[in-house]
Amino acid sequence: MILTLAFRNLFHDRVRLAVTLIGILFSIVLVAVQLGLYLGASKMIISMINRADADIWIMAYGTKNFEEAQPIPSRERFAALSTPGVVSATPLIASFTDWKKPTGGSTIVVIIGADPEDGGLTPWNLAEGDLASLGTRDAVIVDKSYLEELAVNNVGDTAQIGGNRVRVTGFTEGIRSFTVSPFVFTNVQRARSLLGMPSERLTYVLVKVAEGADPVAVRDAIRLRVPDGEVLTKTEFRDRSLNHWLFATGAGVPLLGGALLGLIVGTVIVAQTLYSSTKDHLNEFATLRALGSSSGYIYKVILAQAALSAALGYVLGIVLSLIIVWFSEGTALPMVMTPGLAALLFGLTLFMCAISAVAAISKVTRIDPAMVFSK
Repeated sequence: MILTLAFRNLFHDRVRLAVTLIGILFSIVLVAVQLGLYLGASKMIISMINRADADIWIMAYGTKNFEEAQPIPSRERFAALSTPGVVSATPLIASFTDWKKPTGGSTIVVIIGADPEDGGLTPWNLAEGDLASLGTRDAVIVDKSYLEELAVNNVGDTAQIGGNRVRVTGFTEGIRSFTVSPFVFTNVQRARSLLGMPSERLTYVLVKVAEGADPVAVRDAIRLRVPDGEVLTKTEFRDRSLNHWLFATGAGVPLLGGALLGLIVGTVIVAQTLYSSTKDHLNEFATLRALGSSSGYIYKVILAQAALSAALGYVLGIVLSLIIVWFSEGTALPMVMTPGLAALLFGLTLFMCAISAVAAISKVTRIDPAMVFSK
């Protein structure tokens, strides 16, 4: 009976229902887009850190993110290897440099130098070529999403980095950079050559700890052996990178602010519609009170009406959001939609509609059952 009455109230005025659903849909899509972009940005920022086979990172002191580290002495690697609990310490090169296009002009890229046999950080999602090709002369692997920017089209195409020729031997798919500078994978020796970096220097040391060892304890032990560098666990470096790009630079604030704005706008629209609908049905609610219905029963009707609005609006909103996610896949900043985000959106929609119902409930609490006899 409660759902029946709520359903009839909701569909009594189709125009008003359409306005309600549009308000919920707008709110859901705006929140989904903003949070989806936030998750997409977060995923790109920490993609290299997550993919690296390392429990601990050794880097130059004050490094704020993966792309902007300064070189450190190679001896830091050997200091790590001499630490109890360390299984391996793999060198990694990462630095910005210029890519000279074969058609003329140049663009900024991020060179990533790691030896495939070490397994520290190698390209993934290979669409063409293979990792073994990085052992050949002048070989690099780039992502397909940056082909136009790099002015290359096929495996075997060449370009220049500094005064050195490079040859594309493979393509990855979906490895994007938050800085919009393409990642260029190669091996350690070639990366040093392309960057003009001395052989006794590197950018990171990727440390693997023994099974059962405590990464935090090993980190503290390495810090004693590497006083001039900075030693962070994988989680610490990941959090630092996210905090730098999303909050220190302010990039994440507009995304979260837009999500909050969408939630507020949706709540106001639904609240106004539910209040107006309740006001138009005051006589019916007064009749129910006169017939002995409890206040709780009427409140349940209004809440059920809000829940129905939430369910219908959510279905429309999530479908449109998934379409937007699909269209964003090939963009520089793709949206991400996860089951957790979809569940959060549903919870926010229910919360928004429940809060909106408060205005209508407050109107009903002031109904005098006697008003039905005055008509």
